[in-house]
Amino acid sequence: MLEVIKIDNYSVGVRIDKWIKNNLTKIPQSLIEKDLRNGKIKVNKHRVKSSYKLKKEDEIYLYNISYKNLSTQKKIFIPKDITIKETEKDIIENNSDFIVINKKAGLPVQGGTKVKENVVNILSNSNFFDQSKPYIVHRIDKDTSGILIIAKNRETAQLLTSLFRIRKIHKTYLALSYGQIDKKKDIIDNNLIRYEGRKKILERAITHYQEIDSSKNYTLFKLKPITGRKHQIRKHLVDLSCPIVGDKKYFLQKKFIKSQLMLHAYEIKFIINSKKYSFKADLPEYFKNFLVKNNFKQKDF
Repeated sequence: MLEVIKIDNYSVGVRIDKWIKNNLTKIPQSLIEKDLRNGKIKVNKHRVKSSYKLKKEDEIYLYNISYKNLSTQKKIFIPKDITIKETEKDIIENNSDFIVINKKAGLPVQGGTKVKENVVNILSNSNFFDQSKPYIVHRIDKDTSGILIIAKNRETAQLLTSLFRIRKIHKTYLALSYGQIDKKKDIIDNNLIRYEGRKKILERAITHYQEIDSSKNYTLFKLKPITGRKHQIRKHLVDLSCPIVGDKKYFLQKKFIKSQLMLHAYEIKFIINSKKYSFKADLPEYFKNFLVKNNFKQKDF
């Protein structure tokens, strides 16, 4: 028995193993790996590894597999009206092709197995997408606040995705870190490590950084990532011995204060059809308050 599934826009960029777990059934990673190796699961009739990231128009081929489709059993999560209205207030730009939103920290961009409330779900139920649906063209971490672009149609989504891929969209982040640094401005260019199962993978990562201000215990950074590796800024600042305040994943020492992650996607710039776009997202209140409390200068970064 052969079943062919054409992926939707929300699945673009998702690993094939995660897509199976999110859309078909919860099975052990080892079984997914085995079925991929044996050719029981293919993409566009070709064998792929579990790390393969789905692309637009991909088709997933299931050969003699009786994975139970759980999507029909999942309860549809409808966000509360107050949640929709509060999220709509965070929209910085709204036009016929895309919106720009200042995403709150703690809110995931997309849903998952254990995620109900997320940006895509909320906006899908908002008036801003009553004639279309949200198309994700990039992501920021759940615990990171700030600029997020969401397309309103497939053509704009494809264009923006291409611009991100060729590094024609320029992002600036603000991060408050522990410690101080000698070089006030420099480039971090090294290999970050990630794992696929037991396989160790090195990925080149480049970040421009600049110290904006500092105090006895903290440094406020402006950072411009050139590459887009997972948790790149968080890892790079750990490499500089300046871990971000509130980073519970890469810096867990108990002697430091408990806080939300002080990492904010502050600005984004790009050009479409010779028109320049530039957007900034205000720092969240908890970030501003922390800066004031620790005598940092308040200014336009």
